[in-house]
Amino acid sequence: MTSPENAAAPPGELESLLSGYYCPLPRNFDEMMDHAGHVRPHWRPFLQMLADLGPDEVNRRFAAADRHLRDSGVFYRVYEDPAGAVRPWPLSHVPLIIDATEWQELQAGLVQRAELLEAILGDIYGPAEFIRDGRLPAPVVAGNPEFLRPMVGVEPPGGAHLRFYGVDVGRSPDGRWWVLGDRTQAPSGAGYALENRLALSRAMPDIYRDLRVERVAPFFQAFQMELSSLNRQDDSRVCVLTPGPLNETYFEHAYLARYLGFLLVEGEDLTVRPDGVFIRTVSGLKRAEVLLRRLDADFADPLELSARSRLGVPGLMQAIRDGNVVVANSLGAGVMEARAMLSFLPALAPILTGKDLALPNVATWWLGDPSVREDVIERLDDLVIACAFNRDLPPPFNRPYVLGKQLDDAGRAAMIEAIGRRGIDFVAQEAVTLSTTPVWDNGKLVPRPFSLRLLLARTSDGWRVMPGGFVRIADDIDARAVSLQRGGRTADAWVVSDKPVAHLTLLPAPDRVAINRSTGPLPSRAAANLFWLGRYVERAEATLRLVRALVSRSTESDEALSAVCASITALLASWDAVAPDMLSVKPALVASAAMQSRDLYGALPALTGAAEAAASVIRDRFSPDAWRALTELSNLISTPLEQGPAESAMFERVDGALRIVASFSGLAQENMSQAVGWRYLELGRRLERALATSRFVRQFAFGERLDGALDCLLELADSQITYRLRYVMVAARAPVIDLVVLDPNNPRSIVYQLARIETHLAALPRRGQDGRLSPPEQVASALATRIRTSDATAIDANDLIEIENALMKLSDLIGSNYFTARERSEAAWEALE
Repeated sequence: MTSPENAAAPPGELESLLSGYYCPLPRNFDEMMDHAGHVRPHWRPFLQMLADLGPDEVNRRFAAADRHLRDSGVFYRVYEDPAGAVRPWPLSHVPLIIDATEWQELQAGLVQRAELLEAILGDIYGPAEFIRDGRLPAPVVAGNPEFLRPMVGVEPPGGAHLRFYGVDVGRSPDGRWWVLGDRTQAPSGAGYALENRLALSRAMPDIYRDLRVERVAPFFQAFQMELSSLNRQDDSRVCVLTPGPLNETYFEHAYLARYLGFLLVEGEDLTVRPDGVFIRTVSGLKRAEVLLRRLDADFADPLELSARSRLGVPGLMQAIRDGNVVVANSLGAGVMEARAMLSFLPALAPILTGKDLALPNVATWWLGDPSVREDVIERLDDLVIACAFNRDLPPPFNRPYVLGKQLDDAGRAAMIEAIGRRGIDFVAQEAVTLSTTPVWDNGKLVPRPFSLRLLLARTSDGWRVMPGGFVRIADDIDARAVSLQRGGRTADAWVVSDKPVAHLTLLPAPDRVAINRSTGPLPSRAAANLFWLGRYVERAEATLRLVRALVSRSTESDEALSAVCASITALLASWDAVAPDMLSVKPALVASAAMQSRDLYGALPALTGAAEAAASVIRDRFSPDAWRALTELSNLISTPLEQGPAESAMFERVDGALRIVASFSGLAQENMSQAVGWRYLELGRRLERALATSRFVRQFAFGERLDGALDCLLELADSQITYRLRYVMVAARAPVIDLVVLDPNNPRSIVYQLARIETHLAALPRRGQDGRLSPPEQVASALATRIRTSDATAIDANDLIEIENALMKLSDLIGSNYFTARERSEAAWEALE
């Protein structure tokens, strides 16, 4: 599309930047260039600034944006991957540039559309006049799986069904914006758009500033204030209700909750009582009056909606009817996402808003009308056939849409037969190809099709549009739809202003912000995951230390060391790190099995995977560094061992893994806010370390032969240096037991762990007010007292078994006092005891 007539394009770097930019579909609209090959005026400043940087600096800055996203842990879950894998966030580094004048026109059309959809929702779940008058066919509503009959007649608390609204838009060949689809269920994209903006603005701060890009922070702050204002009681919280970490956009849920200062909860975190909805926290029930919903409405209440849901809150519908909770968006709002609705919006707009649609949607015909159906069948080759609702077409098509001209004779006959049999389930739409925007590819700009998701929030001042949006870019130049599930990229959208951009904020002025050291209530589910995360990481460390001790002795032929290796193998087998039939196998094979077995709960792949899974549920409470340490540990353990000397490769792998565990522990100790959540993490770590140390002592201090066994015990307890400084002699049983069991100054000793456990338990919220020690405190205190008053020479294996039983009881009591019954049952099999 470049042209020698493009007088605006300067020579040099800019010419090189634009060389080869062309559009294979010349009838389509391109954002950056017109059909004559001229750069559009509002793109020229950006392109000139990019050219002035030079290719090396551009690549460096784009790499910095990628690094920011990677370090922030931004991901997208791919449902089609059989393992449910996550893919790194696919950022396209060139933003979509939108002119200020054009944005004002687009904004007005978006607000009109939001008001129109709100009015239709109010009628569908209210008087149903449009259905009664025939302006909206009943099958379009009643046949829609998103229509929720229990919501009929329910006035949503706060008076609005829609509070957050997404619109997917594209360009027609003449450059007009048109709507491709409405997102009213639980629109995604806002958090990802925010993260895209942050990555690009940090990578190109000078360009971002000089272009006067409209800021998005005021939009989010206004939405935050609106939802917060819906709380009627001072002690209430706004919650982001997520389906959980397996959802494709879970990162966004956690990110938005953290950014907006809301509490991220799952359905099991909430409970309905006659006087409202409450959060189950470690300190009791806390009221929640506003839920920003990110799960599909049908799954929100297993009592009145889908009984197969395990994601919802039993009784939520009744709480809505009673006016005890505001759900945004309202349950049932997803009915407006149906493609069939697009057929009727142009006719309903003048009735409800007094004007034609300022922002038209793609021409759509609902095939439940026999006269329309006949016309569509005659023009089938020129149209797209899709499901009337947000589903795939029925068999044999099983796709979101089918191009009529691509059907063979058998397919055409099957489609006509299906439409004739049940036309109410189908729509026909104009066949459109998406317009294109530039992406950076191997040092050059190339055009790719895109769709733009724009987002609106209801505020006290009316609808507010986020200045910018979430751009999804297809890899296929002839794409008609874009899905990150099927590849593609994403970009930021920059609305450039023709005047200085004010750095406004709706938050209180810095000198008027109230000091607050509380992080808010901790859901018991989050506490349970923190507790088990601490145990999984500590169990992995103990297993790594055993494997390292085994590998370092595997090449020795000394009889005493062989006995030590046998003891290590027996201990690994006792907690299911290796199979019981490996007791007579060579040490190197045992070590390899503990490091790589995927079918044993106590082997390292299962332990590190369980730690990562527990942390993924509480991403909103983890720093990027801590999360990165866990993913690096899991990736390292899951990577097959390289070829070469087995012992050296395993030793290097174990050392690397132990360094990562140490970095995670350091991050948790030094960087994590030492509030109540941190205490549950620490409780899990300390309890598991005490258990592991007790088992080490029982295994290596009471055998028939102690030659080398006590040295192994000191190594496992990381206490060799301290022992050598105190005792210039070979390891002896009593001094070793004193050091690793009874020494309060040794951070690896059992008594040290119990002292820390007592401290953390004392700081936890107490359920009772009678002044007595809680049940976990009673067990911890009694056990600590017993050990503190013990003599190293008198401790035997039976004492250690009793210590381990008491620690197990303590773990159960922590669960029964602070976690729900479901969390305890799910954690029990994961504990790998």
